[in-house]
Amino acid sequence: MDPGLIERLTGAEAAYEATEEEMASPEVAGDPNRYAEVAKRYADLRPVVTAFHALREAAAEAAEAAEMAAGETDPEMVEYLEGIAERKTAEAERLELRLRVMLVPKDPYDDKDVIIEIRAAVGGDEAGIWAGDLHRMYVRYAEGRGWTIEPISVSESEAGGFKEITFAIAGKGAYSRFKFEAGPHRVQRVPRTESQGRVHTSIATVAVLPEAEDVEVEIHENDLEVDVFRSTGPGGQSVNTTDSAVRMTHKPTGLVVTCQDEKSQLQNKVKALRVLRARLLQIEMDRVNAETAADRKAQVGSGERAEKIRTYNYRENRVTDHRIGLTIKRLPEILDGALDDFIDALTLDDEARRLTEGG
Repeated sequence: MDPGLIERLTGAEAAYEATEEEMASPEVAGDPNRYAEVAKRYADLRPVVTAFHALREAAAEAAEAAEMAAGETDPEMVEYLEGIAERKTAEAERLELRLRVMLVPKDPYDDKDVIIEIRAAVGGDEAGIWAGDLHRMYVRYAEGRGWTIEPISVSESEAGGFKEITFAIAGKGAYSRFKFEAGPHRVQRVPRTESQGRVHTSIATVAVLPEAEDVEVEIHENDLEVDVFRSTGPGGQSVNTTDSAVRMTHKPTGLVVTCQDEKSQLQNKVKALRVLRARLLQIEMDRVNAETAADRKAQVGSGERAEKIRTYNYRENRVTDHRIGLTIKRLPEILDGALDDFIDALTLDDEARRLTEGG
């Protein structure tokens, strides 16, 4: 086994034991906030230490079986012991790989709720309908996990679906499951309005933002410009008799958020602040990670047909994720929220990449 890995695991084991003692101390037990913090650290370390103990046991049993086989003269017993050594060695190798992945630093935002923005891009009315299909797919996925869905801002398309829609999903680990959905989604199908039966290609873009807490992103009142106006529906018709809709501009960054779903101006302002805070957190994440552009183009792209993270082909009943080359021929199920195969594969790919890069 790698000495460097063993050193890290031994350190984790010592920290786990120290945390266990800390949880039992009267000072920590009497302070709910501190106890919760220590208990979380303990829970995070437990699977690593459990796997480490299993690795150590498998490696010891493999070595013992190999040593016994070397001193054995009965061929059948040699074969039996060598078989044990081989199985235990393979088990130890699997555990070592698993532990390497577990030691890769976790995305600090993985447990957060998310705000998802879907926008119709290329394809006219069909792109709006496609944006609606993506929204339904994500809602069905969230419902299947018992998560809560909350609309924030909706701009409907006259032909059905949405010009754009923003909604929040609350549930433990929501960001970890949705973060790889960010980017342009391409659909290839015959639109309902197509009389000649020709396949059209349309694009809707998805942005996935971890919901930020007040303490993570501070917004000063002086940095905001808030305009109010009357809510409108498809085609521009008024759907409200009061100026309750809110357009909020963050002057330092130029970010603009519009919210008109609630009847109360105050409620719309609160929702707009949530979206603005999430977008500002995303910009900071982009800056720190230096993996995506600060203006979020890496998430949503330009909406051109050549850009896509995933293609949904109706005629061939297939969905292809171009980042990992995975194709699944169960399009109706996927559009009904069966996204786990893609999300699991993308998560494993991300873990492998970060492991190769040393976290």
